[in-house]
Amino acid sequence: MSDEEIKKTSTKKENKKKTRPATKEDKKSTQENRLTVKKATNETKEIAEKKLKIKFNIVAIFCLLIFSFALTPVTFQNDTYYTIAIGRHIVDTKTIDMQDPFSWHENLPYTYPHWGYDVSTYLIYQLGENIGIGGFCAIYIATILLCMILAISIYYTMNKTSKNPLISFLVTSAVMYLLKDFIAARAQLVTFILFTLTILFIEQFIKTKKKRYAIYLIIIPILIANLHCAVWPFYFVLYLPYIAEYILALIEDAHILATLKIKFNQLKLKILNKAGKEELANKQKEVIAKVQLEKENVIINTLRRRENPYKIIFKKEDAVKWLILIMLICILTGFLTPLGTTPFTYLPNTLQGNTMDNISEHQPLVLIENKAMLATFIIFVLLLIFVDMKANLRDFFMLGGLTLLAFMSRRQVSLFVIICGIIFAKWVSVIIEKYVVKTTKTVMEFMTDILGKILTILIVVLVSFLLYKGKVDDHFVNESSYPVSASDYILKNIDIQNMKLFNEYNYGSYLLYRGIPVFIDSRADLYAPEFNKTKDEEGRDIFSDYINISTIGTYYEDKFEEYDITHVITGSKTKLNMFLSRDENYNELYSDNNFVIYERLSNKLEN
Repeated sequence: MSDEEIKKTSTKKENKKKTRPATKEDKKSTQENRLTVKKATNETKEIAEKKLKIKFNIVAIFCLLIFSFALTPVTFQNDTYYTIAIGRHIVDTKTIDMQDPFSWHENLPYTYPHWGYDVSTYLIYQLGENIGIGGFCAIYIATILLCMILAISIYYTMNKTSKNPLISFLVTSAVMYLLKDFIAARAQLVTFILFTLTILFIEQFIKTKKKRYAIYLIIIPILIANLHCAVWPFYFVLYLPYIAEYILALIEDAHILATLKIKFNQLKLKILNKAGKEELANKQKEVIAKVQLEKENVIINTLRRRENPYKIIFKKEDAVKWLILIMLICILTGFLTPLGTTPFTYLPNTLQGNTMDNISEHQPLVLIENKAMLATFIIFVLLLIFVDMKANLRDFFMLGGLTLLAFMSRRQVSLFVIICGIIFAKWVSVIIEKYVVKTTKTVMEFMTDILGKILTILIVVLVSFLLYKGKVDDHFVNESSYPVSASDYILKNIDIQNMKLFNEYNYGSYLLYRGIPVFIDSRADLYAPEFNKTKDEEGRDIFSDYINISTIGTYYEDKFEEYDITHVITGSKTKLNMFLSRDENYNELYSDNNFVIYERLSNKLEN
């Protein structure tokens, strides 16, 4: 047989195979191949999406680090100075004696509300001094790092809850911008991070029920109680929306059961009236079957309503009952501090006093004076009213509660911005997923391309430069706000051991940082009677006396006589200086463009 004949014969056989009808085995094999190809395609897509998210996360985090650096202020606030001094005192004495060591008022109790942060800040300051970069520079670097950690924590939490990296990045940037006035070398910066992580761990615990999240949730209040116990009660506020949603779900379930029980009794009574007791016994099963059917219908309708609501997603999460137990355990963490019961009493005492009426950060929020917050509230309202969107009931509870706190005190605006920012990212992600599914992926792909990376980073760098531009010439200590030269004069020319200096609230912290005993400083609680009272005597209202003297609400000389004041330092443009400069009883010892020091002559003559 020739080669051509062999080829023709093999071709005929192949054609016969092709034309042969497919068997069950062939169909099964084809189906398996299709499933394998589909599975491989899905795996390829998942791998590609993971790679895209990783690339985007790298770009987003890099941009947030640059932005955080630009947002961190160079100049310190007044609280930073007493923080360093208190930390130094605790490290040197190795004790927390609950007595104030810095004012010249005798036997003044002090609660050391953020002793852990004070010690940490001083150790950083000391490290900076030891390695030669300066203590203030070291604290500035630490503040930048904390700001960066806060940004990454918010971004990571939003990513976990919203499942949308692009929205998480954009909203985190907006949140950090709104927080710019709260970013400072103060204990609050650490608690911002801890509150953010609290939301993350609560959400993850409810979702996964993993024990490690419960452990994290118990550790956080211990840290807050020692780092910034003034905000310790607010930790539990974050649990309340979840618990409230769970309780309402239980109430609804209880109502359903009660309704079914009533219907069962009604059916039973109806049959009893018609048939009598003997027939009732025979029809007992029929009654139970009818009620059981109705019960199933009610439960099915309830579940349908919860799963597909009009606006509010109403869930009964079984993990929340364990969350309640965790919260109860966390209440006991308030005792895990050398401050005794201070975490429980500090906030109630603050609310009783008058310090909140006179300190700006404790004043109620006025929206017309805060246009950024006004815009934020408007956006939330527009979302709720006009956008077809479903949201968890707990998110509405959280939004409502934090809005109330923000209006009560400007200080709580920070908590609103962080927590409600996480909710906002979740809501916007739901809207985008519903209306513009492909947009997020397209933008992320662009931002991870070479051109997109360059453009994104350039925009962030430009915005960051504009924010940082005004800080280039700033110093750690603003000499127009803090008496640097005046402190030098006091330390060189006045016997501070026998001096009773009257000073103003805003720069008292700097004076005590320099080792000068003060009349008052920004530890407002220390000078309020709710905090400095003892078992043997009532509290002293030094804070109110300061307010009355500085505003000329009372005759300054009477109060100076009462406190036996020897010297006065005041701002050159204050009301008090206007009177003292004309009073012959006060001898001007020092003056510069911002501060004036007087000696009180009548006290000198008496001595």
